[in-house]
Amino acid sequence: MNQQFGMNDMSAVVEADRKRVWHHLTQHKPYETTDPKVMVEGKGMKIWDANGKEHLDAVSGGVWTVNIGYGRESMADVIREQLLKLNYYAGAAGSVPGALFAEKLIEKMPGMSRVYYSNSGSEANEKAYKMIRQIAHRQHGGKKWKILYRERDYHGTTFGALSAGGQAQRNAQYGPFLPGFIEVPHCLEYRSQWGEVDNYGERAADAIEEVILREGPDTVGGLCLEPITAGGGVIVPPAGYWERVQQICEKYEILLHIDEVVCGVGRTGEWFGYQHYGVKPDFVTMAKGVASGYAAISCTVTTEAVFDQFKDDPDDPMGFFRDISTFGGCTSGPAAALENMRIIEDEDLLANTTKMGERLLGNLNVLMEKHEIIGDVRGKGLFCGAELVADRATKEPAPEAKVKAVAADCMEQGVIIGAQNRSLADGLNNALLFSPALIATESDIDAITDAVDGALGRVFG
Repeated sequence: MNQQFGMNDMSAVVEADRKRVWHHLTQHKPYETTDPKVMVEGKGMKIWDANGKEHLDAVSGGVWTVNIGYGRESMADVIREQLLKLNYYAGAAGSVPGALFAEKLIEKMPGMSRVYYSNSGSEANEKAYKMIRQIAHRQHGGKKWKILYRERDYHGTTFGALSAGGQAQRNAQYGPFLPGFIEVPHCLEYRSQWGEVDNYGERAADAIEEVILREGPDTVGGLCLEPITAGGGVIVPPAGYWERVQQICEKYEILLHIDEVVCGVGRTGEWFGYQHYGVKPDFVTMAKGVASGYAAISCTVTTEAVFDQFKDDPDDPMGFFRDISTFGGCTSGPAAALENMRIIEDEDLLANTTKMGERLLGNLNVLMEKHEIIGDVRGKGLFCGAELVADRATKEPAPEAKVKAVAADCMEQGVIIGAQNRSLADGLNNALLFSPALIATESDIDAITDAVDGALGRVFG
């Protein structure tokens, strides 16, 4: 590690962090007697903390973001060059990197047409909800205003996004939420709501139709789903699910919004997760991997048919999309996103993601044969999960404290993995989560699963 500060300076940094910084997703009481974790430097798959300890990062910055790895000099170069040229102008006007990245992005998304910039995944999803609601008023007399979301899916931290959030503990103590957001059942076959059924994917999708019929098809305007559920346990939809979802949306004229904030830009081995399933969405939202955390950027991408509904009457002063995102006008985001996409293409990282993802799933399945505590392994590309259970026959979840102890043990070994954090009730925060950067090598994958192997043995015996 090329540490910029001496240890005395690091002590001052850690103390300043303890006294002044309010960390995300963190209970701070323990910091009264222990030091908070402060990260200092990253390179490739490795990251170093304030004590100089090296870690292999298997969660791409903690939240599935740093897809191309740390320390990319070319990313810093293009961002610096763009900031000196033009750092910002409000999104009511265009910019060179904004136009060029939008063109490049749409090339990867057949059937999509328009890109609306903002600065976070939550905000990108909010834009889609607002578009659906405005379309309801402009085209359907205000009736098709309800938006469906799926149990276990997560769409962000704002009140709109939480209203569409299928994770009870994420939402707890923040209500009441916005009206018109309606939950549909999850699609995790391992925890089937209907027992053993044939064609589980179709059955789970039919449950969406049941909700539509209950609410009234003329009241439902949108359906918001993750292509693969992320923080809710890495749930890959079963065969037949997405095909049936598409049919249902077309049947009832419901706009399909796919939240690619986690899966987008290579994470699953395709540019976007929905592209594994032949789905034709009306909205696609993305954020984390768009610039791999080198700059803040998110995108709400729509079809031309959606876009056209906001310019059909130029004489209507309320007819356009009356929205703004201040930092959607930052030019460093699309500049970084262009370079991020170039790196993924030039280094063939989609192919590497598929290959290393197969190795990761294979290694996890070997661990499942060895450790009874692993009840299920699932994932696609470099986006995988292992659900821990106290009893394989009953599928009783493993104690959450022990699940977190496995992640803590891996951290002690110098490998950072994920564990579900305050998401689901009923003890179902019981999955280990893995999303290493798309540059991962065979030795990286083996080091990750070796660390888990050791941790499981120590924590569970």
